[in-house]
Amino acid sequence: MNHKLISSPLQGFTDFHFRNAFQKFFTGIDIFYAPYIRFGGKMEIKPVYQRDLKPKNNTTLTVIPQVMTCDADQFIFAAKYVQSLGYKELNWNLGCPYPMVTNKGLGSGLIAKPEKIDQILDKVHAQTDIIVSMKMRMGYAHNREILDVFPVLAKYPIKNIGIHARIGAQLYKGGVDLNGFQRCIDHCDQKLYYNGDITSVDVFNELADRFPSIDHWMLGRGLIADPFLPSMIKRETTTYPEDKIEVFSKYIDTLFTAAELKLTGEKAVIRKMLSYWEYFATLFPNPTKVIKKIKKAKTYEVYDAAVREILALEPATFN
Repeated sequence: MNHKLISSPLQGFTDFHFRNAFQKFFTGIDIFYAPYIRFGGKMEIKPVYQRDLKPKNNTTLTVIPQVMTCDADQFIFAAKYVQSLGYKELNWNLGCPYPMVTNKGLGSGLIAKPEKIDQILDKVHAQTDIIVSMKMRMGYAHNREILDVFPVLAKYPIKNIGIHARIGAQLYKGGVDLNGFQRCIDHCDQKLYYNGDITSVDVFNELADRFPSIDHWMLGRGLIADPFLPSMIKRETTTYPEDKIEVFSKYIDTLFTAAELKLTGEKAVIRKMLSYWEYFATLFPNPTKVIKKIKKAKTYEVYDAAVREILALEPATFN
């Protein structure tokens, strides 16, 4: 089967700087979902979202914008905006699990309201010709909430439904619910994508064997942690390339440069890199030691020295 790999949108991580850095040094991702557009008190697209979606910032990428809203007019406004940039598809986020989002009826907090989902999709499809796709969890409070949404989605030409195999209340705790995902397959005739805890080639192969009808797979935290993973999945190998340290070093330098462009002050840039290293650390023999080294860095000089020491760890190989 020709599997397609997708970068799942992670707010604060997978912006155009990350996407372009990944594309420069690695392969394997076929589609990048941009982090969601969210509205404040005004009907406007914030500058941070405008920069992220500018075509000139995504020239070598296949990118699909995303919106998180519980308001049809906001959805339509976002749809018309992304269409003005040349995008034909808008992904609707019904997956975000964080309480600050779900308490407002957004993200996975909206899954338990199929009537509202229906009203929004009806108005969006009546007033725009945007292609709509979905990013969901199986529910917020329990894993059967999504079953009541499937009949609603079946009324519309939804391109695909990416499902993170958890419920919102879990956040990212506990394991994925593979039986729940199978239940989704059994109850939905529309195209489904799988998302959740794809952290190695072996895990991917187990999932692909378990769900033979799925040919699109979303990588989120696993992609942040190991940028080599998509190409390894495509090559069906668990062996890292011989120049892995050199490539990885150039990659994190590129992310560092991007952080310098976005942020002000050494502390802010190092904090940003720490957020990446909290994932990267799992590549190395002693993740706790790696994170401690980065956390101790308060200046660029100390940070650079810590990174050099980490990359020179013996054996200089990924787990």
